[in-house]
Amino acid sequence: MLNIVIFGAPGSGKGTQSEFIVEKYGLNHISTGDVLRAEIKKGSELGKQAKEIMDKGQLLPDDVIINILAATLDSFKESKGCIFDGFPRTIPQAEALKKMLAERGQQVNVMLDLDVPEDELMVRLIKRGQQTGRADDNEATIKNRLNVYHSQTQPLVEWYKKEGLYSHIQGLGSLETIFGDICKAIDGK
Repeated sequence: MLNIVIFGAPGSGKGTQSEFIVEKYGLNHISTGDVLRAEIKKGSELGKQAKEIMDKGQLLPDDVIINILAATLDSFKESKGCIFDGFPRTIPQAEALKKMLAERGQQVNVMLDLDVPEDELMVRLIKRGQQTGRADDNEATIKNRLNVYHSQTQPLVEWYKKEGLYSHIQGLGSLETIFGDICKAIDGK
């Protein structure tokens, strides 16, 4: 099993690179946001619990998110592994993910950190907002999202470095070059 955690600020290219990884390595892609929306739409017990908490404007407790991720992971038949996108966001979540995978005889093999300078992220996200009409892709909101991202993920970067799983990926350049660097990091673990 090959399990990957992918990090990157909004606009760093996580989604695009995850698609390439899925295609090359035959992995499942678990986007926490997508999984939560699917559970809510399905009306599962976990989905109902998540919706009730989210409707109050609260963040989901780590155990609820882990239970949803575990159920998703367990639903994959003949899986070669997964890319975890949007999770973990805190050290307790990273520890819970490690424990949940260990209970299944698995582990995170590599943490990929797509690093893109903030000025480039701003350009990409504003352009995306103009192309898609996404209301949250405006300068003030983008700056706030980037600040939140950096404050949340910096401790995780250090945690994954201590675990020996951290791989820095330069997120500037051609898609092919970036993907080549990602493949080197994955294949080297």
